[in-house]
Amino acid sequence: MSVTTRLQAMQPTDIGVPGPTSLDMARGFLSIRADPLAFLGEVSQRYGDTVSFPVPGAPALLLNDPADVRHVLQTSARSWSKDTIQYAALARVTGPGLLASAEPNWIEHRRLAAPAFHHQRLEAVGDEVRAAARSAISARLGGCHAAAIADGAVVDVAELTHTIGLDAVGRALFSTDLSEHAQDLLTATSDSADLVVRLGRSILPRAEWTPTRTNLRLRSARRRLDAATAAIIAERRARNARAGGPGRTTHHGDDLLGLLLDSGMTDGEIRDELVTMVIAGHETVAAALAWTLMLLAENPQAQDRVRAELEAHPGPVPLVGHRESLPWTRAVVDEALRLFPPAWAISRRAHRDDELAGRHVPAGTLAIISPWLVHRRPDIWPEPEAFRPERFLDGTARTGYLPFGQGPRLCIGREFALGEMVLVLAELLREHRIDVPGGPDGWTRPAAETKVAVHPRGGMPLLVRRTGTP
Repeated sequence: MSVTTRLQAMQPTDIGVPGPTSLDMARGFLSIRADPLAFLGEVSQRYGDTVSFPVPGAPALLLNDPADVRHVLQTSARSWSKDTIQYAALARVTGPGLLASAEPNWIEHRRLAAPAFHHQRLEAVGDEVRAAARSAISARLGGCHAAAIADGAVVDVAELTHTIGLDAVGRALFSTDLSEHAQDLLTATSDSADLVVRLGRSILPRAEWTPTRTNLRLRSARRRLDAATAAIIAERRARNARAGGPGRTTHHGDDLLGLLLDSGMTDGEIRDELVTMVIAGHETVAAALAWTLMLLAENPQAQDRVRAELEAHPGPVPLVGHRESLPWTRAVVDEALRLFPPAWAISRRAHRDDELAGRHVPAGTLAIISPWLVHRRPDIWPEPEAFRPERFLDGTARTGYLPFGQGPRLCIGREFALGEMVLVLAELLREHRIDVPGGPDGWTRPAAETKVAVHPRGGMPLLVRRTGTP
C-alpha cells in the first residue's frame, strides 16, 4: 500500500475538532515532511488553537493555546505520558534516559542526577565552561594573533558552537576531556538526530530488526556512541581506582558521571544517561547559540549593547546569577530562545480520559505542542517575528514561553544551558564582532531544519572580525 493510499484510508476519531482531511494530508505529504514548521503554522492559522489530525484510532491534536499546553504539561501532567512515536524514536538512540523515559524510572533517575545541576554545583563549573569556549574560539579563530580574523573572515559559527557545546558537557558534567572522542561523538549524534527525526515522522514504521537503510545507519551511529561512552566510563573508573589506592572505597565525585557511577546503576543505564546528556546537552545549546549569533549579526545595535554591558562587567561572567549583572545579554538569550526554541515539538499521550478546553478527550489521545507556534502568538508577543530582547528586561515569567518545556519534566539542564549561552556570548563578543556576510542587502537567512533541535540548514556562515587585542 502506498503512502498516499494509506493516508487517504485514515479515518480520524471525531471529537468535534476541526483539522485537515486525510486527502489534504496525502496531497501535502512531501511538503509536510520537507517543512513541518510551515505546515503546523498553516493549519494553526486555518483551524485555530486546537487542530485535529486524521490518525487512525485515538485523536491526535495540535494544541496552541497556552492554557491547554499548561494543562497537558503541568496541571494534569500525570495523565499524559511520553508514550509517543517521537520519544520511542529518540529512545532508539538514548535508551530510556531522562529525556525519553517514562515513570517510574524517570523519577528515580532525575533524583539521582539532580545534584549535578544544583546552583552550587553549577557555580563551581563556570570556569570549565569558559575554558571550553576559549579553547574552541582560539582553535577556530586562530587565537590572539589571528591575522585572518583581524580584517574579517566568514566562519561557520554553528560548527564552532557544536564544538564548544560538546566540550562544555564533557568538562562540566563528566569532568572529562572529550577531545579524543569528539569527532565520533559529533558525527554520531548528528547522524542519530537526523535518523530519529526520520523515524519519528514515519507513518509506515518498520521493526528495529528489519535491515532498512535507516535502521542500519542508526545501528552504526549507536555503536559509535556505545564505544565512546564505554571508553569514558572505563577511563573514569581507572582514574578513580588509581586515586583511591588498594583497599579504599572509591567515591567517583559530584559531577553527573560521578553521581551515576556511585548510584548502583548498570553500565547500560549510565550509558543511556551519558548519551542523553551528549545529545540534549550539546545539540540544543549549539543550535540555540548559532541562531543567537545570527540575530545579533542582523541587529548590530543589540550586539553593541551586549558588548558594552560585557565591558562594564567586572570580572568573569557567572554561570548562575547573571541576569542581575547582565540583564540585556540574558534578555538577548531569552528572545533568541523564543524565536528559535530548540525543542520545536513536544508530544504526550493521554493514558486516562481527560478534558481539554471543555471538551472530553479519551485515553490514548495524542497531544502535539509546538513551542515554535506558541512563541509566535501575536496576542502574547506583539510583532512575534521581530527580535526584541526588551520583552524580557523586566525579568517576569511569560505566559506561553516554554523553550525548555514546562511542568515536572522541565529540562533538568535548563540553568546550565542558559548559563552556558551567556558565557559563550561573553567569551566570543568581548573581542569579536559578528556581521552578516555581504551586508544586509546580500544576506539570506539559513532555513530552519527540524532535527532533534531546530538547526540552521547547511550551517550558519557569519562574518567574524576581531575588535581589538586583549
